[in-house]
Parts: sequence; C-alpha cells; structure tokens
Amino acid sequence: MVMENDYVIRVVESPAEIDAEAWDRLVDLDPDPSPFVRHAYLLALHESGAATAQTGWMPRFVTLWDGDRLVAACPHYLKSHSYGEYVFDWAWAQAHEQHGLPYYPKGLVAVPFTPVPGARLLTESDQARLALLDALEQLARSWQLSSLHILFAREDDVCATGRRGWLTRETVQFHWTQALPGGPKDIRFRDFDHFLSGLQQDKRKKIRQERRKVAEAGVRFRWAMGADIQTQDWAFFWSCYERTYHEHGNPPYLTPDFFDRMARTMPDHWLMFVAEKDGRPIASSLIGLDPMRRIAYGRYWGAIERVDCLHFEACYYQPLQWCIDHGYRRFEGGAQGEHKMARALLPVRARSAHWLAHPAFADAVDRFLERERHGVANYLDHLAQRDPRRKSD
Repeated sequence: MVMENDYVIRVVESPAEIDAEAWDRLVDLDPDPSPFVRHAYLLALHESGAATAQTGWMPRFVTLWDGDRLVAACPHYLKSHSYGEYVFDWAWAQAHEQHGLPYYPKGLVAVPFTPVPGARLLTESDQARLALLDALEQLARSWQLSSLHILFAREDDVCATGRRGWLTRETVQFHWTQALPGGPKDIRFRDFDHFLSGLQQDKRKKIRQERRKVAEAGVRFRWAMGADIQTQDWAFFWSCYERTYHEHGNPPYLTPDFFDRMARTMPDHWLMFVAEKDGRPIASSLIGLDPMRRIAYGRYWGAIERVDCLHFEACYYQPLQWCIDHGYRRFEGGAQGEHKMARALLPVRARSAHWLAHPAFADAVDRFLERERHGVANYLDHLAQRDPRRKSD
C-alpha cells in the first residue's frame, strides 16, 4: 500500500520478517529508548510462543518504507481478548457486545505482557510518526477493527495521537529515583542507609523491621547479572515464576523458551536475585536493566517457601540497594501497587492513546475518560499527601 506522501506500508506477520538492524536503528534514534521494544525482545516473545495468534496476540507489525529505508514501525497485534495488557478495557468490550457490536478483534500497539512506558511508534521523524498513525487508521478501517490502542506510550506518541483526535487515558505507576526532596537532581545515595535517611521516621522503621524479619529467618541473597546468571538459576527462577501464576489461578504468560532466549540474546539486560535459606534457593526475582540509561525495571518474581516480608526484600529492597550501589538513577516498579509507596516508589502518570471506530462509542468513552482523568488527578493529590520522604527544610 502506498500513501499520499509516497511512503510504502508493509504489514508483516512476524518480527522475524523485519531486519533487526533496521528495526533497532529506529529504537536507538528515540531520545528515551526502551530495551523492551528491541527486536530481540519482540522476536523472543513471538518465537517462544508467548505472543502469537494461538495465544490471542496475532502479530501484524506495521512498517513504513521510503525506498529501501525503514522510516517508521510499531509492534502491532490483532487481539481477541484483553489479557496481558495492564490497561483495562473490559467495560468497553462489554458495552460493544451489549449493543450487538463486536469489540474483538481490536488493534493493539504495545509490548505484550510488559507495562513499561516507552516509545511505541518507532520513527526517524515527526512526519513519519504522523504517517504511521495514518497507516494504522487506514488498516484498522480496512480490517474492520473496533478500535486501536497504544499502551504505555511516550509523550511524543501521545502528542501525535492527540493531533489526530485520539483519546488519552492515564494510569498510575510507582517509580523510585535517586532524589531527595529539595536536593539536586543528580544526587547519588552513598548507601542504603543514606537513602533511608531521606524518608520519614515511621517509613525508615518499617523498612528496617521488614528487612530484619527476612534476615532473622536465615534468608540470604545473592545476585548475578548477564552472562554470569547460571543455567540452573534460570531454571530455578522459572519454577518460581510459574508457581506464582498458578497460585493466582492462571497459567504463566511467558515460557521457559522465552527466558532461555533472553539469556542468549539479551543477557546484559537482566539481573537476578536468588534468596537462599539453609544453603538452598527458596525465591527469586528478575530485574530488567537498561545499562546505558541506568534504569532498572521490576519484572518477575516467585517463591517456593513462604517467609514473612520476603516479597518486599526480593522485589524492592534488594533491587534498590543494588541500584544505589551501581549508580542506577531509576527503578520502575511496574503496573499498579499503591503499597510500593511505603517502599519509597512514588506515583507517576503513565499514558495510553485510543481510537474507536464507532462515533457514538468514541463519544461515550471520551466522556468516561474525562471523568477518569479527574479521578486520577484526585488520586495523585491524595497520594502526594502520603509522600514517604522527609519534608525539605
């Protein structure tokens, strides 16, 4: 398909059909690139069987070409459900069905099972970004999709969708940064105690009590990064990860093959903590890393033995201590989780953009989102009053 500006639209059914170097060139052009949109990550999701048509994630990656140069692209899926997205639209689907209109399939521009904000429209120019949006809308109409959704998008993507009349939705995540209230932005904590010194007394006391409980239970932690993570540690981690999902009554989204591919193709982007008791492993957490930007991402965890406060130690305190020791500037705790505030992860807005084909439903969703945004603003005001940090003098 050729657009008015002479860009050629090509839709592919697997990331393997796209040259990895060309795709990652667009990722690297972004001022705030995410490792989770790199070609190797998306390819591993596909080839491991985690994100395929069989699991309700039908890849229809949209690419724009200027001659033989890839100028824009996005990870786009046709979805037959809304699982694994972390921006919930079940009520929208129900409303469509109640009026005799199918909601699925819908178009989704996102990284499957990965609620990490970042670029979703990979482009080499603002012009190409708008052209990519136009291409997505053209394809959605030709495929008779109910809607298009761009989840956890970067600000440039949200601004571009706004210019095209898309609707914006806000959710709240919790992130930790190397910053004291009123202090310089480039501050680096000396150690974990220095970090605690910036918190209110009751928060410091609570964190120390929780860490003491784990230590007094005889639990010790070790960590490994990249190629130093041993095969047996990956296998143990998988058993913990799988068990966590089954305890919640769901099969795991990701497969052992996915993590094996991560160990082989993106080793420098992973940090693993293993909790041991009496010389045997009992829990594990896996942290994503962006070594260039010095950002860490809380991703997965699991345990085969219950110890009070072990989750907090494995998923927050050990990663935060590691980030402080290694000069990482931000730790993103993932979707939802107000309890993270007590561990000094503070609320931030995350945005998504939505296009609905049916005008009446688009108007109804627009009104709903307006009310929801007011609710999010009030929620953030409420959370600001519970800021765990000490007040600056």
